[in-house]
Formats: sequence, C-alpha cells, structure tokens
Amino acid sequence: MSPTLRRRRKQPAAPSESGSDSADAPASAPVTTELPGRDGFDDPPRQPRRPWRRRPWRRRALTDATPVLLLRAAHPRLGALTAGGLAIAAALAGRPSREVALVLATALVGQALLGWFNDLVDRRRDSRRAPSGKPIADGLLDPGNAWFAFVCGVLVLIPLAISNGVVAGCCYLGSVVIGLLGSLMLRKGWFSWVTWAASYALYPAFLSYGGWGGQAEGAPPQVAMVVVAALLGVGVHVLCALPGLVADHEDGYRHLPLRVALRIGAPRLLMVSLAWTMLALAGLLVLGSAVGLSH
Repeated sequence: MSPTLRRRRKQPAAPSESGSDSADAPASAPVTTELPGRDGFDDPPRQPRRPWRRRPWRRRALTDATPVLLLRAAHPRLGALTAGGLAIAAALAGRPSREVALVLATALVGQALLGWFNDLVDRRRDSRRAPSGKPIADGLLDPGNAWFAFVCGVLVLIPLAISNGVVAGCCYLGSVVIGLLGSLMLRKGWFSWVTWAASYALYPAFLSYGGWGGQAEGAPPQVAMVVVAALLGVGVHVLCALPGLVADHEDGYRHLPLRVALRIGAPRLLMVSLAWTMLALAGLLVLGSAVGLSH
C-alpha cells in the first residue's frame, strides 16, 4: 500500500482558568487529515481546461507596429484617392505605363508627407479629444519617429518628382509646399479654401509637363483644366472638413465649410459638396476628351 503523508493540525490553546464557560469543556482529541499522494508528495491540483480563443496580443502587436502607425498617420484614404486619380488621368492622357507608375509613386509619397505634417501640427489639439483616431495624438506613435519619416520622405520625394521632368517636378513640389503651408496658415478663416484650390490647380501642369526622366519636356496645360482642377480642390476641402466641424467650432475656427454648415446645416453641406466634387470630376473628364490635357 502506498505511503501517506499525515499532517497534524495545531490544537487550540487551552482556555485560562480565570475566564469563560468553556473552561470545563474537555480537551479535543488530536485531528489528523490524510492527504493521498504518490511517494509521499501531494499531486498539484488540476486546472480546468480553458476553451481555445484568439490571442489578441498578436493583433495588437501588429497594429501597434511603427510602420502600420506611420501608414495610419499618412491619411491613407485621401492619399490613395488623390494618387490614384492622378495616375488614372495620366493613363487617360496616353502616358506609358512606366510614367503612370512614376506619377503614382510620386503622388503617394507627397500625400504621405501632407498627412504626417498635418497630424504633427495638430497633435496637441487632437490629444484633447482622445481617442482621436490619430496615432500621434493618441500617444501610439512617437512624434520623433513621425518627423524622421517626414524628413526621409522629403529626401525621397525631391528626386522622385524631378524624375517626371524638371518643370513637372517643380509643379508637384510646389503643390506639396502649398499643402504644407495650408496646415499652418489660412486654415482657420474664410480663405481656408485658397491653399486647396492652388494645390489642385498645379496638378494639370504636373501631368502636362511630365514624362520620363529629368529631361522630359511637355506642354502647358489647358486653362480650363486648371480652373476645374482648382474647383475640385475646393470640393475636396469641404469633404475633408466635414468630420471635424464640431471640434473646429469648439476651437474657434471659422473656415469656409464651417460657415456654410452653420447656415444650411451639415447634411445639406454634405450633399452640396458631393455634387460639387462629382461635377468637377465630370468636367475634367469632358474637357480632357474635348480639348485634351495640354495645348
């Protein structure tokens, strides 16, 4: 028979003679407890099996990675739409596939710079409404990493833009500079639309002068294309401002979309801005097929 381990319980202390009614109670006999085991040792208690479930730490580790956070801070939706639109316009203009790819890469890098700079400038303002959905303002992405990515992006964008041609590259770099200035000035007042219109107005020149290599030469864009592209920029500005109207109003902003929304309401402004943007896109398509992109 296997041995057992006996453990003696500590007997309670005997009551004092001076005191209580339990003094006359007989002392209890020693109590022993038998604990079964193997070779004189107790088996550890078995833990119940937990049902299988996903490990959320893997997903969190992926979404909290610095490259993913940088991608989120780059405003990827607007960047992808803008870069994709420029690439489609280049393809419709009859540009070769390698030039279309170059236009797409240039615009993606430029849009990422605009997104990072905007979140860096607004990080303190956005952090007052955490969680804001912006990695820098929510403390998920270190501002130093974002600045480092921004500087690296500038060093990549300059030669990439010039590869479309010197004139075309300067036009696109000018549109990016105007967009960066728009994050610092004019954004709070009535003329908030000016930087958006000016930035988009340079896109036709970027495409019409563009080619392959720094020596590429094109032709000036049609004036009508420049005007309609500027109107498209105003529509995009209003659409981008709609989600933050309440926060902008609390912070004392009085830009164009907010002024219009206070008069006609945000739902009507959404409908008007969508119609405005779609008409501008349709106008670009009609003008492109009728008169072409450049002279």
